[in-house]
Amino acid sequence: MTRSETGAARIENREYYDEFSKTYEDRRHEGYHVLIDELQSELVIDAVGGLDALEVGCGTGLILQRVAPAAKRAVGIDLSPGMLSLARERGLEVQEASATELPFQDETFDVSYSFKVLSHVPDLALALSEMGRVLRPGGRSFIGLYNRQSLRYLIRRLRGGHAIAEGIDDNQVFFRFYSPDEMIEQLPESLELVQLHGVRIATTLPSMVSWPVLGPSLCWLERRLRSSLFARFGGFMVLECRKK
Repeated sequence: MTRSETGAARIENREYYDEFSKTYEDRRHEGYHVLIDELQSELVIDAVGGLDALEVGCGTGLILQRVAPAAKRAVGIDLSPGMLSLARERGLEVQEASATELPFQDETFDVSYSFKVLSHVPDLALALSEMGRVLRPGGRSFIGLYNRQSLRYLIRRLRGGHAIAEGIDDNQVFFRFYSPDEMIEQLPESLELVQLHGVRIATTLPSMVSWPVLGPSLCWLERRLRSSLFARFGGFMVLECRKK
């Protein structure tokens, strides 16, 4: 039995997300989670107008359903049959596959993106290489990773794991936080960095987004900071890249 960074007994990604799929959307349609999804998906929507897009690790399709109306074609892949069943109920084009072995030919898409997934992939370099491989020349890739230089990292270290099912918490799945420099070092030769974006820069506690007066102000501030000099401190870092 392997162990996670925290010492918890680790379970495989597919098993973990199949269990998580049963409760994943319980609190995903309001407050903090909606803000995070909006801040990430807006970056892709701005780039994908009328083009072909691939989401790596689409889960239940919450972001893919935001992107699809703006795209010519939007496809999602995920390891978890449980997650994918919910995405299919939304009428989305999805299939079961691994981030490290994308089932598409070279230069199939104009945009590839992945949020809240790649930090759970042990072979990150291979996953990023795959995301670059399936892009057409000049295509854009949006790579979301957990940032070690952020308030979110400090809070995660202090709070421990959250239960996602009976007997399973979120410290039991593989995850890794990277510094911005480490993220850039992982980029394959096929991708060049265009810009860094940061999500969840000023939000200390997720519940703050739902507080009267403060909540709307915080949402406004997060948008203002997302692509600013403060982006390097986002709990969720997004590397916007271009295919060479």
